[in-house]
Amino acid sequence: MGFSKEEKTRRILRGFKTVFFLITMVISFLVFSAPVFFVIADTLLPTALLSASIPPSSSSLLKTLCSHFSNYDFRYSLIDIPLISIIRSAVIICVYSFCDGPKLSRGPYLGITMICSVSSLIFVSLKASFVFNSSKEGSAMEAALFICSLGFAIAHMIVAYRTSCRERRKLLVYKIDIEAISACKNGFPRYQKILQDERVK
Repeated sequence: MGFSKEEKTRRILRGFKTVFFLITMVISFLVFSAPVFFVIADTLLPTALLSASIPPSSSSLLKTLCSHFSNYDFRYSLIDIPLISIIRSAVIICVYSFCDGPKLSRGPYLGITMICSVSSLIFVSLKASFVFNSSKEGSAMEAALFICSLGFAIAHMIVAYRTSCRERRKLLVYKIDIEAISACKNGFPRYQKILQDERVK
């Protein structure tokens, strides 16, 4: 049994509305959980890029990591880039977890995130100048590793700033609501008293 043209149009519009609603919900979820999302991505992606940049060998991963640590040289080794990302992410998520609304708005979260991100930006930028100057051409994976670490450092700062602004707006609205309730509580008795005085007159 076929549908009429109006029924088909209605169904298509309903489908578009449903898809739009789902996309909006996903975007809202990503916006509100952006600090956690970027921490997870910052932990996993540089580590995956480092693993991809290491040439395959018969030895185990633990032995390979131990050899990288034992032969560490700031000018050549890349093992510290994922470590910087992991430490940065661990500090940021710990501070974010222990902060509530007021502290997220203007307290430790924004300040510590900025300090960690700027410090890692300086470290990674300095290291990149040594690595790419010492070797005539770096591999694409090495370049991606540095770009990824720098990009996540900037992303952490942007997310922390936007989270701080959002929490400040929430606190402002809450303050306005509290002031409105207080004004109502204080204003109604005076209004009733004026009515009683007018009735007596």
